[in-house]
Amino acid sequence: MNVNQSVPPVPSFGQPQPVYPGYHQSSYGGQSGSTAPTIPYGAYNGPVPGYQQTPPQGMSRAPPSSGAPPASTAQAPCGQAAYGQFGQGDVQNGPSSTVQMQSPLCFLSFHRLPGSQPFGSPLAPVGNQPAVLQPYGPPPTSAQVTAQLSGMQISGAVAPAPPSSGLGYGPPTSLASASGSFPNSGLYGSYPQGQAPPLSQAQGHPGIQTPQRSAPSQASGFTPPASGGPRLPSMTGPLLPGQSFGGPSVSQPNHVSSPPPQALPPGTQMTGPLGPLPPMHSPQQPGYQPQQNGSFGPARGPQPNYGSPYPAAPTFGSQSGPQPLPPKRLDPDAIPSPIQVIEDDRNNRGTEPFVTGVRGQVPPLVTTNFLVKDQGNASPRYIRCTSYNIPCTSDMAKQAQVPLAAVIKPLARLPPEEASPYVVDHGESGPLRCNRCKAYMCPFMQFIEGGRRFQCCFCSCINDVPPQYFQHLDHTGKRVDAYDRPELSLGSYEFLATVDYCKNNKFPSPPAFIFMIDVSYNAIRTGLVRLLCEELKSLLDFLPREGGAEESAIRVGFVTYNKVLHFYNVKSSLAQPQMMVVSDVADMFVPLLDGFLVNVNESRAVITSLLDQIPEMFADTRETETVFVPVIQAGMEALKAAECAGKLFLFHTSLPIAEAPGKLKNRDDRKLINTDKEKTLFQPQTGAYQTLAKECVAQGCCVDLFLFPNQYVDVATLSVVPQLTGGSVYKYACFQVENDQERFLSDLRRDVQKVVGFDAVMRVRTSTGIRAVDFFGAFYMSNTTDVELAGLDGDKTVTVEFKHDDRLNEESGALLQCALLYTSCAGQRRLRIHNLALNCCTQLADLYRNCETDTLINYMAKFAYRGVLNSPVKAVRDTLITQCAQILACYRKNCASPSSAGQLILPECMKLLPVYLNCVLKSDVLQPGAEITTDDRAYVRQLVTSMDVAETNVFFYPRLLPLTKSPIESTTEPPAVRASEERLSNGDMYLLENGLNLFLWVGASVQQGVVQSLFSVSSFSQITSGLSVLPVLDNPLSKKVRGLIDSLRAQRSRYMKLIVVKQEDKLEMLFKHFLVEDKSLSGGASYVDFLCHMHKEIRQLLS
Repeated sequence: MNVNQSVPPVPSFGQPQPVYPGYHQSSYGGQSGSTAPTIPYGAYNGPVPGYQQTPPQGMSRAPPSSGAPPASTAQAPCGQAAYGQFGQGDVQNGPSSTVQMQSPLCFLSFHRLPGSQPFGSPLAPVGNQPAVLQPYGPPPTSAQVTAQLSGMQISGAVAPAPPSSGLGYGPPTSLASASGSFPNSGLYGSYPQGQAPPLSQAQGHPGIQTPQRSAPSQASGFTPPASGGPRLPSMTGPLLPGQSFGGPSVSQPNHVSSPPPQALPPGTQMTGPLGPLPPMHSPQQPGYQPQQNGSFGPARGPQPNYGSPYPAAPTFGSQSGPQPLPPKRLDPDAIPSPIQVIEDDRNNRGTEPFVTGVRGQVPPLVTTNFLVKDQGNASPRYIRCTSYNIPCTSDMAKQAQVPLAAVIKPLARLPPEEASPYVVDHGESGPLRCNRCKAYMCPFMQFIEGGRRFQCCFCSCINDVPPQYFQHLDHTGKRVDAYDRPELSLGSYEFLATVDYCKNNKFPSPPAFIFMIDVSYNAIRTGLVRLLCEELKSLLDFLPREGGAEESAIRVGFVTYNKVLHFYNVKSSLAQPQMMVVSDVADMFVPLLDGFLVNVNESRAVITSLLDQIPEMFADTRETETVFVPVIQAGMEALKAAECAGKLFLFHTSLPIAEAPGKLKNRDDRKLINTDKEKTLFQPQTGAYQTLAKECVAQGCCVDLFLFPNQYVDVATLSVVPQLTGGSVYKYACFQVENDQERFLSDLRRDVQKVVGFDAVMRVRTSTGIRAVDFFGAFYMSNTTDVELAGLDGDKTVTVEFKHDDRLNEESGALLQCALLYTSCAGQRRLRIHNLALNCCTQLADLYRNCETDTLINYMAKFAYRGVLNSPVKAVRDTLITQCAQILACYRKNCASPSSAGQLILPECMKLLPVYLNCVLKSDVLQPGAEITTDDRAYVRQLVTSMDVAETNVFFYPRLLPLTKSPIESTTEPPAVRASEERLSNGDMYLLENGLNLFLWVGASVQQGVVQSLFSVSSFSQITSGLSVLPVLDNPLSKKVRGLIDSLRAQRSRYMKLIVVKQEDKLEMLFKHFLVEDKSLSGGASYVDFLCHMHKEIRQLLS
């Protein structure tokens, strides 16, 4: 019903209520009802008579459970020991993610914005209308109120039901009782006392039951819940999906289920937030009276089935005014679940292909498997935007604070079912472009004057069509050959570039790979050099090649180094390789040209001989010092002399302390953490590395760095060159051949074999009204428009932020064109073009309806991770929180229906923004734990900078997969559960992955047969903790788990090393670090706490 609708006059809370025969109902305000026996209630703020004061012994910690927690643990009644056993000062790191706060917090409400209805228009009430409505009394005084942010569960975690329409959520099939105490939060503090939210009615919502206190006088009016689920107490006010309120989990004769929901007409949208519930009471229960907590602190309440009543407590007299609400614990099942959102998107959008013909369509989530049909806009595999409907004016964009950004992955690899971009050859004339803005021909260009001219869609300039490109137009004004030309009908395609697009106006030579191997004592001692040389013998057969080429055009060279450099002549005419030593590292030069870079097949015998000899030559070395900058200089000079682009593969073990350019000192200082100088830990020690990177980019020399440190190596400085040249950094701390061989070799194979574009320049053009202003990723920029990449592979992204420089037009929308000029592995110069058309809007609601949270988080993480280079980490964290609060407050103020300030209302598309943002804030870069090294933080920081949306999604919110829940014969991935310790059952095993790490957690009560099948030992205690390889056993469970691990690894760009973690083992702390919905040891908030904190921030902005 509408907030503003008048309600029939009924008695207020201070008056006697109508009572139904056969149902005991307690009175309000101490007055007795007409037929019900009077049962004295304690005052709302006072303790309750008849309760025991302390929880019974032996119930200090409920066992963790997976899936929906049973009523006895996760969803215990108010004050139950499962959540209420910790005092206000206690720190709890157990399974319960209790929100501890004194808060006038209210309800979560999720908006699917209406398509056709104006905001605030009333909807027909949902469900059966009860005979009597309870009105709300006058608003409670602030001192009396402790409201609640109450449950909302999407599609019911208890038993998921199919969604109603689009991204909507239907009613849960069964409801579990969800309530508990909501004590004071140690992390964010309590809310201001004066901000008690007024209460408001909610309007209808598709698929949401809105039960009222209705007369269950007939048996037919009583609908029992689905089997196994506890029944709902009768209550006033609307019920959120999947939510039910306190009361025992045992079935009681007076637990009344709400009337079944009636379906709304199709397409009906939710127009209002779900309002808070008015004060309510639980029906009488045998054994103990309903609990009424005081306003402050947790209630130390009873367990069901434990007798021993409380000693009598005084009541403080009935208050004549309205009564404050009892504090409620925010039920983790009642807040937006990433797992549910991902699952719903898979079900709704994973079956049909995503056709790109329509402007401004929001694609399926990155977690959904879907096929793409290119019909004029680039596939979301190449470009994803934070919003597909952008504000027409800069004022509107500033008001909303939603960053307008695109995450572009120009060389993304496509699944085998999708065709690679077509290559278009226009001969010597080259690709057709606009004369003014130089945009390339694309499907949005408008042909006029019978096809003799075209109008540029980016700058509106009128251009002549060259005679050889002329074609007649059909009756719609389209060229008759539009569907025969990729550049007129597809969103992504390639042009062969002419000589004008090449350096020095001559076509490039094929690129080269140079392997540069550290042969200092550390590298030899660990067995790294021997392992690497053995692998390279076979790996050189798998260098990247063009399409159908029989062999790769790439040439290879070899250098070894410690304090000096050793170059090798591997010319095919030699019987043995020749070694040349350069000891003058201050003035680096390449001692040979002919015979350094060779064709693998021609020089195979000499190369094999060299790789056999290197480990023997340096076997007895005692040299521990290394150089670094001269090694890269040498590789770059070699490429320059050969007049080609290429890639250096550097295998390095220690801090370069030898006397040479780029010499570093150990500056690792944990005391700088949380000070203003913390940013220096992320900055390079010396400018030599940036200067070197700039020279490398000019030469098209990309650097991939493989690090094998035993101690601090200053990743922040060493990673500068890979970062600015478009390369990658791989890190294997405390490398041991037996433990890390598989991970290193897998990463190396993938890195050497992947297709790379060399000597690349990328430019993003936009239609009039917006322009690209900021860029994030692994590249170098010498001006404000061109992104220069010595190398670019299929895993790297460039994130681009746009700002308004003029007003946009709703009709024409906005256009982006990303053009990448690069040299292919065969030495061919090409242009890859991606086009995307976006909608423009004059209503904020349209912006919020078309956002993509995963892309937004990708952008925000990169923005923050760059921010730590120049600002204190705390300032960066505060900026993120403020921006998120502004985005949600703007939605609340301008798009949501008027409702109580105590309600937290989130847009449908952004309901996961708080949980994901909290994961970014708790990440090692922004909030390091004691065990995280400075090098680890720098490593993760540069890694995230060029991640795509799918990688950041799983990196910040890891996947947790239960292994024994799904049938053994099932070949599909088991459904994930939420990343919280509360979801772990000690009788199960779980795989957790985040793209870099892979854990197998084994519960202490796992069945003996399962342990035997998987680990080939007879009991839990015999499993080796920290095991990294599962034994290969011939049984269905072993095959299934090993198959699942292989499939997870295949989805990620880096090999994830397995770590087996036993419950209650010392390694479990490392595993728990990735359970991101829980409070972290480093002080990061739990999801529940952070949601409360965000709500407080939003309210402050609105007030």
